[in-house]
Amino acid sequence: MKKKIKGFYFLVSSIVIGILHLPFAFAKSATGTKFFYHPPVDSTKKTTVSTPPPIPVLKSVYDSLHLNLKGLSQQAFDFAKEGLRKLIEEGKLLNDSLLSIVDFSLPSNQKRLFIIDLKNYNILFNTFVAHGSNTGREWATTFSNQNSSHMSSPGFYITRETYEGGNGYSLKLEGVERGINDKAYERGIVVHGAGYVSEAQANSRGYIGRSHGCPAVPTQLSKPIINTIKNGTCLFVYHPSYISKSVILN
Repeated sequence: MKKKIKGFYFLVSSIVIGILHLPFAFAKSATGTKFFYHPPVDSTKKTTVSTPPPIPVLKSVYDSLHLNLKGLSQQAFDFAKEGLRKLIEEGKLLNDSLLSIVDFSLPSNQKRLFIIDLKNYNILFNTFVAHGSNTGREWATTFSNQNSSHMSSPGFYITRETYEGGNGYSLKLEGVERGINDKAYERGIVVHGAGYVSEAQANSRGYIGRSHGCPAVPTQLSKPIINTIKNGTCLFVYHPSYISKSVILN
């Protein structure tokens, strides 16, 4: 009888002990095996979002080539680009990558001819250029579209063919502004070389020689300049007094 009672107590004790150990067994199985690793999060550490680098601001041709330091006015360049755009839209140019500007707001003892390669951001030529004998001495002040006036004509031109004439190798110009320079072709207004267009004359007298209205250039540069801009490029002769009268700009 005593053996049965002891056996009963042993069975009950085993059951009670087993029940008491169940939470520990489940806790071990829940934490003992991990299938995924999750690193601890530091709540004090701020997360940073990477931002793309700023897009560089593209400079204009005028700024990139420092044309202001060369003496070309911003106004002359802006008007030249505007006229060039319109000539391109009208399909009048065979080569729209070159832009030649004669800035007659500058005196003749400064290099006021600028030939610019717009697509390659390059100044091809920057040199002296003459105005007409009746247009002024040091400064260009008076203009005409008339034959035998010996005056320069401002405005937009399209370069045409070359020829050999009394001034040697020359380049014909077609004025495209009615009443301002549209008689240039028949007047014989051309680009040519001239000995009176030189830095020596500019330094000794304070001004260079003058033409019969042609934008004459230094003799040694005439051929390379003409061969660069011939056959359908834009040439703009700028003067502030002309802007309000321009057919193209207005």
